[in-house]
Formats: sequence, C-alpha cells, structure tokens
Amino acid sequence: MANNEYRQKIARILRVPQSTLIKLEEALDVSTGKAGILEKLAIENEDLINKKLTELGLKRDSKSHEIFDSLTSKIEADDLALLKIIGHSNLRGYEASQKVCQFVRQIHPTPTGFFLKKEKAKELLMAEPPKKIMAALGYTKVEDLLEKEDLLEVYSALRFLEDREWQNNIFFKQYESLMPSDFEQRPLEIRALNEKWAEAAEKFVAKKYHNVSHLKEMGVIFVIPIFLGISGETLRLLSLLLHYVHEIKYYSDIFYHNFAPNEKAFAANLISALRGDVIEHRIPEPIAEAQRPKILVVQRYLAKDDQNDWRLFEPHINPEALHWQRAENEIVKLNHGLTFWSGLGWTGDFFKSEAGVDILVSFNLVDTAMALVKQKELIKYLYHHQEALWNKIFSEYFSIEELEKLSKDYIVKGWFEV
Repeated sequence: MANNEYRQKIARILRVPQSTLIKLEEALDVSTGKAGILEKLAIENEDLINKKLTELGLKRDSKSHEIFDSLTSKIEADDLALLKIIGHSNLRGYEASQKVCQFVRQIHPTPTGFFLKKEKAKELLMAEPPKKIMAALGYTKVEDLLEKEDLLEVYSALRFLEDREWQNNIFFKQYESLMPSDFEQRPLEIRALNEKWAEAAEKFVAKKYHNVSHLKEMGVIFVIPIFLGISGETLRLLSLLLHYVHEIKYYSDIFYHNFAPNEKAFAANLISALRGDVIEHRIPEPIAEAQRPKILVVQRYLAKDDQNDWRLFEPHINPEALHWQRAENEIVKLNHGLTFWSGLGWTGDFFKSEAGVDILVSFNLVDTAMALVKQKELIKYLYHHQEALWNKIFSEYFSIEELEKLSKDYIVKGWFEV
C-alpha cells in the first residue's frame, strides 16, 4: 500500500481523523520498538476479504448489498447446520433451551468463579422484596417465594421483571455494604429457566430480541424458554452464551484478584464494574516531552447507545470484544462451514452501493448474525467489528494477554499509559 493509504483506510473504518491514527502509530512505534504494524493489518484485512469474497462467489467490485446478503445467507446456512449439531430442531421452549445449555456445558467446561454467597443473596431479597416477581408468581410473602422458588431463577428474574429504577436505586443500593467475605468460590451455572417464567418475560424478549442474559455477581447465565422463530436465532443464542461464559470468568477474576485485596474500596469497585462505568471526562494532554500513548478501557459497547460517543474516537481497548473473540474461536471449531468466519472478527471494508456510495460492510460473525435477526427492521451492525479492530491494533503491538491484564488492572480508572 502507498505510504498513507493504509492509515486512511483504517482511520476511515474506525471513524477517526487520520491525525489521531498517525499520532497513535508513531507513539506506539516508539514505545514498543515495532514498526509497520498498521500497514501490515491493512494488507491482512484486504487479503482476508478478497479470500472470503472468492469463497462467496463474489468479486472486489461487487455491490455492498450483494456482499451483505451473501454474508447473511451464509449465517442462515450455518444456523441450520448448528440446529442439527445441537439436536434441537424439533424441540421448542424449555426443552430447546435446555438442549442448547447442555451443549454449551459440553463444549466449554464450567469454570469456577468468585460469586455472591446464596445466603447473602437471600438476605438482600428479604430486605428489599421483589414485588413484581412476587405478583407474577402469586406470592404475598417474600419468605414463601424464597422457600418455594429457585434462588438463582428469582435473581435472574430481576433482570426482566423488575423496573430498572427499582433495581438500581433500591435493590442494588444494598451492594454498597458488600464485602469480599460475602463472596465464595463456586461453579458458574448455565441454565434454562422454568417455563413459568416465559409468559412473564415475553416483553423483555421482544424488546431485547434475545432470550438470554446473565448476572456477573451471582455467576449465572440464564435462558428464557422463548424462541422467536427468527433466522440466525440459534447461532446468536449460542454465541451469546459462550460470550457470557468468558465475560463472567473475566469479571470474577477482577472481583477476586483486583478488588478483594482492598476491602475498603471493594463495594465501590464492584458496583462500578457491574454498572460498566467508563471514563467520563477527557484526559488532559501532558507536556510534549513527557507524552506517552494513553489508552482508554471501554468495557461496554458504547455505540449501542450513541454512535458518536466521544470515547469511541479515542484510542482504546474493549474487553467485550475480547469475550466475543473467544466465543467465536469456539464456534468456528464446531462445523467445517463455520470455519469460514475464523479470524474475521476485526475485518471489514467499504464497498459501493447501487447508487455509488461507499458502505462499510462488517465481516464479523456477531455483527452479521445480529443483523440477520434484525433484518425486518433493516438494522445493520458494525460496532463489534470496529471494537475488535481497536483490540487487534493493541494486541499486535503488545499481546492479547497484555490487553487482558491491563484492561483488568485499569477497568475502574478507565485508562492507562503505555
């Protein structure tokens, strides 16, 4: 590539000024003693895309909608193949959910983590009874709810039955007094909720477009036994489950190794991590002689809420993209057809539309699966790919291991220098 062409390409994909990328590249070159990393990535991106276009029977000058349609058709085919591998093609509701959960436990041995003790969790529910959950199940006393219902299912239902305001301002307010001694080491649980939760959760599923969520502090990933019958649904469910396994393990390590040694700050740090806090204000520029690259730790997909959030345009790493990468690494091993997506998490490029406009197309498995599920709403996803590219840049200069370590060490502060 010509001297500046690769910078122009990557800056355009990341939606940042070339000056930001030039400044970052020069600083990282000095910091690491490496050179030519961004040019290498731009060439690798081009080679991967050309290879995949050939596999799809397309060319580099194919229109953007042709490429997008071919990628989503590939997801549909892979989703059908996955149904057969898991073996729940003819199942519905709880049985189908249970089958997918069993499959995840089979391909990914259940890790152990540092989670809130169940006795403490009951104590919190006793102090602030979940009234909407109780009403949905016909209970008037919280004691009866906790005696007759599964604790982890009740806790899971906080996510989809109780008001967000009540959760954040009343129930989770209790977390301010939590100590490391309120936590214990125990296995992560992946479970399909009892069918009685399905009706109560229908609005949540319709709004979120997926039937799976998790609680980091409780070490539980749960599937609501509702399937919407949408193309790509099983592949997206599997990828979400595997993603949450990696995410919960990541945060559990932080709770135990990074937060627990400092008892005084434990609760505040825990709450910050559970909220997904990110740095609120820009970091002042230091004097030129002392200037070192500053990298933000962005632990959420900010583009979901605001595509123009200022933090998206600053050099950063994103642990969410790391969890997705690991989930994708496991998925591509399941079936020969799925190997198509191997190593594509950070790839994408611009292609002409019918009107001659440049359109960015993501080759990221999750972006494509999400777009297929939301096809009726004409929503296309790019942010998984863009955040994976930020991670790719950092890990090429350093390593995935260093990226993970630094993100854990600075997740509360929100930035670090290299």
